[in-house]
Amino acid sequence: MPALADIGAAERRTRLGRWKMMVVFLLCAAPVVASYLTYYVWRPEARSVFGTLIDPQRPLPDLVGTTLDGKSLNLRTLKGQWLLVTVASGACAAQCQNDLYMQRQLRESLGKEKDRVDRVWLIDDQAPVSEALLPALREATVLRVEATALARWLAAQAGRGLPDHLYLVDPLGNWMMRFPAGLDMSGAAKAKRDIGRVLRASASWDTAGR
Repeated sequence: MPALADIGAAERRTRLGRWKMMVVFLLCAAPVVASYLTYYVWRPEARSVFGTLIDPQRPLPDLVGTTLDGKSLNLRTLKGQWLLVTVASGACAAQCQNDLYMQRQLRESLGKEKDRVDRVWLIDDQAPVSEALLPALREATVLRVEATALARWLAAQAGRGLPDHLYLVDPLGNWMMRFPAGLDMSGAAKAKRDIGRVLRASASWDTAGR
């Protein structure tokens, strides 16, 4: 039978191993926790937020969409980048076209940080997309998704519909901000300020690419 001293030494090694694993985990998680505390809790300076912060945040659903060329893609595979999301019918009327334009301009205005942000258009019906829109969508992810399932994830402001807003999703896959309806150039400048803040707050742990 093993000696009591050997058993005691084995238990100490096990406890030490667990503590080491806990320390490693905390060191890895610290930058993420710190960036969220900086943005959501401790704010060294008074600031206003243009977008609406989502609390609690809502993770990307296990929802499979279809690309314009008929391939299946799970929304959760989009994690790893900041996502600027718009929702609209494939027919894409005037408001949709304006939102796609604002979405593109917002990303481009971020300069060297734009590669940390992906544009996503979620189409909530089966209406065909105009060929005229395709050139502007080359760098965007376009997916047809089931409208009811989408509404269980995103939510519009009271009295509005999902297509009225732009939505921001963080690299961990959490929907964390909704921008006001009817975004114009003045509103886009304020939205850019919000996006810039979260990009700076996450710079220690988030880089471009998945």
